[in-house]
Amino acid sequence: MDAAAEPLKARRIYLLLRDRISTGDLEPGARLPGESHLATEHGVSRVTVRRALDQLAGEGLVMRRPGAGTYVSERRVRPIVADLSNILAHLIDMGRSTSVRLLSFAYVTPPESVAEALKLKPGERTQRSVRVRLIDGQPFSYLTTHVPERVGLTYSEAELAATPLLELLERSGVYAERASQTIGATLAGPEAATALGVEVGSPLLSMRRVVFDRADRGVEHLHALYQPDRYSFHMDLVRSGEIGDRRWNPVPAMRPPTSTHNKARPQRTSRQRRASL
Repeated sequence: MDAAAEPLKARRIYLLLRDRISTGDLEPGARLPGESHLATEHGVSRVTVRRALDQLAGEGLVMRRPGAGTYVSERRVRPIVADLSNILAHLIDMGRSTSVRLLSFAYVTPPESVAEALKLKPGERTQRSVRVRLIDGQPFSYLTTHVPERVGLTYSEAELAATPLLELLERSGVYAERASQTIGATLAGPEAATALGVEVGSPLLSMRRVVFDRADRGVEHLHALYQPDRYSFHMDLVRSGEIGDRRWNPVPAMRPPTSTHNKARPQRTSRQRRASL
């Protein structure tokens, strides 16, 4: 047995089973094939299969029942869907519907790329924080945020650990007007892997967002890493233009109608309740 190859084989079985669970091929409550069957099917040892099942159990995807087998969990972590057409509208709601763990909080000289994106003055510092956001008790995002020092001084470390950042900014009179965002993919480094409970080198979604206020000053630089099975991006598109030059364009976000009369506000749709952090 090649000991060096066993972790890779375990990872492959883990990914295959996780994919079957996420796609619904293995439904909640379904019993997985036994360790011996999986070992024979994939040509590996039972120890390798056990490693894969332990990782699934650690993520809450399966339950190990001694003497009875391994079953797909009835209750799984709800994935987050971010509506790209309404990227700033529900950040505060998102902060209230999830929990956060603050890992670090300090005032630093930011990297040149961050300083340039925020349009900082030479020598201007930022308040840098690293947070992990959780849903149903499971981590799904690793967030590194830079805020200009003049803004960061308006809230405390304890407040950031308990209150959504945009809410803290608005409390200080700083209102987000627009944002520039880039989405890609990357591999988990040691710190992010530990915080998210994944292996080093695991694939992650990567998002960088710079938020600007009404005076077009940068007020937040966010680098977010997401577990791809717990977070996804969504956008509705519509074709427009003349025949021969038609193209896909984002559908503008719908806003609830306003009225001067004392009428009850309409209930938000599921699309409007979607989060974007």
